[in-house]
Amino acid sequence: MKRTLRKLWFLVLGALFLGLTGSVTQSEARVTVNIGVKLPSFRFPAPPDVVVIPGTYVYMVPDVDVDILFFQGFWWRPYEGRWYRSRDYQGSWTVVAPGRIPPGLKKLPPNYRQGLSPGHQRIKHQEVKKNWKTWEKEKYWDKQGRGGPGENDRPGPNEDKGRR
Repeated sequence: MKRTLRKLWFLVLGALFLGLTGSVTQSEARVTVNIGVKLPSFRFPAPPDVVVIPGTYVYMVPDVDVDILFFQGFWWRPYEGRWYRSRDYQGSWTVVAPGRIPPGLKKLPPNYRQGLSPGHQRIKHQEVKKNWKTWEKEKYWDKQGRGGPGENDRPGPNEDKGRR
Protein backbone atom coordinates (compact mmCIF):
# COMPACT_ATOMS: atom_id res chain seq x y z
CA MET A 1 0.00 0.00 0.00
CA LYS A 2 2.82 2.44 0.92
CA ARG A 3 4.60 1.63 -2.29
CA THR A 4 1.48 2.41 -4.36
CA LEU A 5 0.98 5.74 -2.57
CA ARG A 6 4.62 6.65 -3.11
CA LYS A 7 4.35 5.86 -6.85
CA LEU A 8 1.16 7.91 -7.07
CA TRP A 9 2.84 10.80 -5.23
CA PHE A 10 5.82 10.80 -7.64
CA LEU A 11 3.47 10.61 -10.61
CA VAL A 12 1.50 13.65 -9.37
CA LEU A 13 4.71 15.61 -8.70
CA GLY A 14 6.08 14.70 -12.13
CA ALA A 15 2.86 15.77 -13.85
CA LEU A 16 2.84 19.03 -11.86
CA PHE A 17 6.47 19.72 -12.79
CA LEU A 18 5.80 19.07 -16.48
CA GLY A 19 2.70 21.24 -16.37
CA LEU A 20 4.57 24.16 -14.80
CA THR A 21 7.51 23.83 -17.15
CA GLY A 22 5.21 23.72 -20.15
CA SER A 23 3.29 26.85 -19.03
CA VAL A 24 6.51 28.83 -18.56
CA THR A 25 7.64 27.86 -22.05
CA GLN A 26 4.26 28.80 -23.50
CA SER A 27 4.20 32.22 -21.82
CA GLU A 28 7.73 33.01 -23.08
CA ALA A 29 6.70 31.99 -26.58
CA ARG A 30 3.63 34.23 -26.35
CA VAL A 31 5.74 37.25 -25.39
CA THR A 32 8.00 36.74 -28.39
CA VAL A 33 5.07 36.23 -30.76
CA ASN A 34 3.19 39.30 -29.49
CA ILE A 35 6.08 41.68 -30.11
CA GLY A 36 5.51 41.48 -33.84
CA VAL A 37 7.50 44.65 -34.61
CA LYS A 38 11.01 44.40 -36.00
CA LEU A 39 13.09 47.34 -34.88
CA PRO A 40 15.17 48.61 -37.82
CA SER A 41 18.86 48.35 -37.13
CA PHE A 42 21.02 51.44 -36.94
CA ARG A 43 24.80 51.36 -36.60
CA PHE A 44 27.26 54.04 -35.58
CA PRO A 45 30.83 54.13 -36.87
CA ALA A 46 31.95 55.39 -33.42
CA PRO A 47 30.31 56.02 -30.04
CA PRO A 48 27.83 58.87 -30.63
CA ASP A 49 27.92 62.27 -29.01
CA VAL A 50 24.68 63.29 -27.33
CA VAL A 51 22.91 66.51 -26.37
CA VAL A 52 20.76 67.08 -23.31
CA ILE A 53 17.11 67.76 -24.13
CA PRO A 54 16.22 71.11 -22.49
CA GLY A 55 14.31 70.78 -19.24
CA THR A 56 15.17 67.08 -18.84
CA TYR A 57 17.97 64.70 -17.98
CA VAL A 58 17.37 62.78 -21.18
CA TYR A 59 20.12 62.83 -23.79
CA MET A 60 19.55 62.35 -27.49
CA VAL A 61 21.81 61.50 -30.40
CA PRO A 62 21.58 64.49 -32.77
CA ASP A 63 21.85 64.50 -36.54
CA VAL A 64 20.46 61.01 -37.15
CA ASP A 65 17.12 60.07 -38.68
CA VAL A 66 16.07 57.80 -35.79
CA ASP A 67 15.31 58.64 -32.18
CA ILE A 68 18.04 57.22 -29.98
CA LEU A 69 18.08 58.47 -26.41
CA PHE A 70 20.17 57.88 -23.31
CA PHE A 71 18.43 58.00 -19.95
CA GLN A 72 19.39 56.61 -16.56
CA GLY A 73 22.00 54.18 -17.80
CA PHE A 74 20.08 52.77 -20.76
CA TRP A 75 19.81 53.59 -24.44
CA TRP A 76 16.18 53.98 -25.57
CA ARG A 77 14.42 53.89 -28.94
CA PRO A 78 10.77 54.70 -29.50
CA TYR A 79 9.41 52.96 -32.57
CA GLU A 80 5.84 52.49 -33.84
CA GLY A 81 4.26 53.17 -30.45
CA ARG A 82 6.64 50.99 -28.45
CA TRP A 83 9.78 51.66 -26.47
CA TYR A 84 12.94 49.57 -26.72
CA ARG A 85 16.01 49.71 -24.53
CA SER A 86 19.56 48.44 -24.50
CA ARG A 87 22.68 48.73 -22.35
CA ASP A 88 24.66 49.49 -25.51
CA TYR A 89 24.06 52.21 -28.10
CA GLN A 90 24.61 49.58 -30.84
CA GLY A 91 21.65 47.51 -29.79
CA SER A 92 20.44 44.21 -28.46
CA TRP A 93 17.19 46.10 -28.13
CA THR A 94 14.37 44.63 -26.07
CA VAL A 95 10.81 45.85 -25.98
CA VAL A 96 9.73 47.50 -22.72
CA ALA A 97 6.23 47.11 -21.31
CA PRO A 98 4.34 50.43 -21.21
CA GLY A 99 4.18 50.41 -17.40
CA ARG A 100 7.99 50.11 -17.16
CA ILE A 101 8.86 53.17 -19.25
CA PRO A 102 10.45 55.81 -16.98
CA PRO A 103 8.39 58.98 -16.41
CA GLY A 104 11.27 61.10 -17.77
CA LEU A 105 10.77 59.52 -21.19
CA LYS A 106 6.98 59.59 -21.06
CA LYS A 107 7.07 63.33 -20.31
CA LEU A 108 9.27 64.29 -23.26
CA PRO A 109 7.65 67.04 -25.29
CA PRO A 110 6.54 65.79 -28.71
CA ASN A 111 8.76 68.36 -30.43
CA TYR A 112 11.92 67.72 -28.40
CA ARG A 113 14.04 67.52 -31.57
CA GLN A 114 12.95 71.00 -32.65
CA GLY A 115 13.65 72.44 -29.15
CA LEU A 116 17.42 72.29 -29.68
CA SER A 117 19.17 75.51 -30.57
CA PRO A 118 21.37 75.42 -33.70
CA GLY A 119 24.59 75.46 -31.66
CA HIS A 120 23.53 72.83 -29.16
CA GLN A 121 26.40 71.53 -27.07
CA ARG A 122 27.53 67.97 -27.74
CA ILE A 123 28.62 65.71 -24.92
CA LYS A 124 31.03 62.86 -25.55
CA HIS A 125 29.65 59.34 -25.17
CA GLN A 126 32.15 58.38 -22.44
CA GLU A 127 31.47 61.57 -20.51
CA VAL A 128 27.71 61.09 -20.33
CA LYS A 129 28.10 57.41 -19.53
CA LYS A 130 30.49 58.21 -16.66
CA ASN A 131 28.66 61.28 -15.26
CA TRP A 132 24.92 60.97 -15.94
CA LYS A 133 24.08 59.71 -12.46
CA THR A 134 26.02 62.51 -10.71
CA TRP A 135 24.63 65.16 -13.06
CA GLU A 136 21.08 64.02 -12.36
CA LYS A 137 21.58 63.71 -8.60
CA GLU A 138 23.26 67.10 -8.29
CA LYS A 139 20.91 68.77 -10.82
CA TYR A 140 23.90 69.77 -12.93
CA TRP A 141 21.94 70.94 -15.95
CA ASP A 142 19.59 73.06 -13.84
CA LYS A 143 22.63 74.85 -12.37
CA GLN A 144 24.07 75.32 -15.86
CA GLY A 145 20.92 77.06 -17.04
CA ARG A 146 19.78 73.99 -19.00
CA GLY A 147 16.52 73.84 -17.12
CA GLY A 148 14.35 75.11 -19.92
CA PRO A 149 14.02 75.40 -23.67
CA GLY A 150 16.19 78.00 -25.35
CA GLU A 151 18.97 77.88 -22.77
CA ASN A 152 21.26 75.61 -24.73
CA ASP A 153 23.91 78.22 -25.51
CA ARG A 154 25.75 78.10 -22.19
CA PRO A 155 28.99 76.14 -21.81
CA GLY A 156 28.66 72.54 -20.68
CA PRO A 157 30.94 69.91 -19.18
CA ASN A 158 33.41 69.63 -22.03
CA GLU A 159 33.48 73.22 -23.22
CA ASP A 160 35.77 76.08 -22.29
CA LYS A 161 33.87 78.22 -19.75
CA GLY A 162 35.24 81.45 -21.23
CA ARG A 163 33.94 80.68 -24.72
CA ARG A 164 30.35 81.16 -25.94
